[in-house]
Amino acid sequence: MSQKLRILLVDDFEMVRALLRQSLTQIGYENFTEAVNGQDAFDKIKAANSEGQNYDLVFIDWNMPILNGLEVVNECKAIAELAHIRFIMVSAEQDQRNVVTALKAGVSDYVTKPFSPKALATKIDRILERKSAA
Repeated sequence: MSQKLRILLVDDFEMVRALLRQSLTQIGYENFTEAVNGQDAFDKIKAANSEGQNYDLVFIDWNMPILNGLEVVNECKAIAELAHIRFIMVSAEQDQRNVVTALKAGVSDYVTKPFSPKALATKIDRILERKSAA
């Protein structure tokens, strides 16, 4: 089942999205959509929901133009139909206060750049375990 996850990759840098794609493909995931900024992500999340094709997981950068990652998380958590979406914040921000802020906003986990396929696999496994235990 896990390889069938619908995943949205959100970062304003193509290179980071490519690294996410490559890392996730290495660990067996293939079903990706990409967004180039927070507004693009929010629009794609809402469109997927209206089509009954919600994303199972969103990897989202914190620092982006238009809407940042935290703003997207907050917008989604404020809409009942989108509140269940699991987010992994991907950021160069390593300050513990930022991690706490993101977790309080509702992200499921936080990974710092640079990341490895193993680190992503660990985060995904942890989220899926919590989901099945719920």
